[in-house]
Amino acid sequence: MVVPIEIISFFLKPVSHSIRLFANMLAGHIALKKCFASFIGMLGAIGFVGWIGAVLPLGLTIRADRALSCWFAFLQAYVFAILTLHLSQRCLIHPGH
Repeated sequence: MVVPIEIISFFLKPVSHSIRLFANMLAGHIALKKCFASFIGMLGAIGFVGWIGAVLPLGLTIRADRALSCWFAFLQAYVFAILTLHLSQRCLIHPGH
């Protein structure tokens, strides 16, 4: 009973890591969008001056959003690659053989 479970686990770990990578990248992107949107909303609550202050740096905000999203995506891909290497090394190298 243990052998089939281990075989299934061996093949499903990369799938699980891929889903986790996608979910983490999407969550980081959504969190950044919510953060920037709430910031612009707070500036807009001030009045006309707040709207001017919110609209003028909008281009910089979009660039910062893209840069942070790319950074989080790179970081998650790096962690995914390290985990994949660790799992493949653990599966290929058998101590005592």
